[in-house]
Amino acid sequence: MAFQEVTTTGYGTRVGNSFKAIGSGILLFCIGTALLWWNEGRAVKTEKMLDEAGRAYVEMENPNKKDASLDGELICGTALATTEDSLVDAQFGVGAKAIALTRKVEYYQWVEQAQEKKEDKLGGKEVTTTTYTYTKQWVSSPIESAQFKDPAYQKKNMVLTTVDDTEQYAENVSFGAYKLSESLIHSIRSNEALDLAIAEDLLKQMDKSAQTAYERFYGVQKNNQPAPNTQQPAAIPDSVRALLSDSAKAALDSLQAINDSINKAMEAAQNKKDLEYVHQAGNVLYYGRVPGSPEVGDVRVTFEKVVPAKVTVMAVVDGDTFKPFKAKNGKRFQTLVMGKKTGDEIIEAEKEANNFILWALRILGALLVIGGLKGIFGFVETILKVVPFVAGIFGWGIGVVCTVIGVVWSLIVIALAWLFYRPLLGIALLVLAGFLVWVFAFKGKDKLKELAAKAKEKSASPVTTE
Repeated sequence: MAFQEVTTTGYGTRVGNSFKAIGSGILLFCIGTALLWWNEGRAVKTEKMLDEAGRAYVEMENPNKKDASLDGELICGTALATTEDSLVDAQFGVGAKAIALTRKVEYYQWVEQAQEKKEDKLGGKEVTTTTYTYTKQWVSSPIESAQFKDPAYQKKNMVLTTVDDTEQYAENVSFGAYKLSESLIHSIRSNEALDLAIAEDLLKQMDKSAQTAYERFYGVQKNNQPAPNTQQPAAIPDSVRALLSDSAKAALDSLQAINDSINKAMEAAQNKKDLEYVHQAGNVLYYGRVPGSPEVGDVRVTFEKVVPAKVTVMAVVDGDTFKPFKAKNGKRFQTLVMGKKTGDEIIEAEKEANNFILWALRILGALLVIGGLKGIFGFVETILKVVPFVAGIFGWGIGVVCTVIGVVWSLIVIALAWLFYRPLLGIALLVLAGFLVWVFAFKGKDKLKELAAKAKEKSASPVTTE
């Protein structure tokens, strides 16, 4: 069942907060403006750098043989990235000959979600109803449930153990006859599952620790499994054996031997303590009683390795290794992509990524500008909250005006930036911004006059009745 928390904010407090928000609004407006200007310069510099790299690179025909004539050149070559380094996860004692080892940890926890619903009241008060719901999820870190709003879920979280996420990389990774730099090594993405072979003593130690944590939180779990039946069958009297044939006696002795073997196996299984709280399957180490049915506190640790793979590198040859390409405008560039790619394909993909980032930051910058304007002028709506209906109409109008002004301002900033970096496109954007201002300022005013005239004519027309 959901838990609700209701809070009321007085009119005076709301007005005071709205005036305080003016400062935050100005800050958001300035941050958005600066982001828009910086983003345009970043995009232009990156594009020019990529154009320069596209003209400068040469194909490395045979990376398996060093070529002194390529030293200092921006190259694009494809080869197998491989290593002889052995990596070991010291905490669990597992490892492999690999380019990298990764350990990812997840915890099964109660998670709190909050949903707010605000309602304006006559007189300017605001009633906020917050609904809290709780679900069990796998998360990347333990959640402190003592801070949950619903007392029924407080202190409901625990973990059987805590393990850190880790990444470790080989120091020596070959690219044909060359060596990859650290940053290029970190770009390799040929992940595979790492089969686990954790020592039995370590597993028992982890199992005991997890059992202690489990029983401390959930209580001692009773084992209701029936004890194995190790009773010996009743012995056949000698007088009866004497009446049996030799073949019957041999069969009886064989059955007795099988029964003895079964009893010994059952005794060994009974004496052997199975691991109840730690399980390993493939590349997953699971802390918990039943991996297929998780309980709060269970922990899942996944191990992966990065194996040798064919990669394409675009970078400057520096002796037996590589370094970033430095363009005339100071921008640096190097990349490693999986598989075989041509230089043109890499440059085109980088340009598409640059264009995506450009538009994403443009939208973010415009939203920051609009949010800043709403923060600056939001106090007008708040003052009118004594009559929620009226405040709603003015709030809608303020939102529209702030949105239009924010978009126009963003276009102006982008246009000025383009004027600085690329004049022709900047002039086009300024024309567009001016057109929007004209439409909003003049056409909008004419439309309002037209609507007002129609309303006046309608009110003046006689009403006929039958």
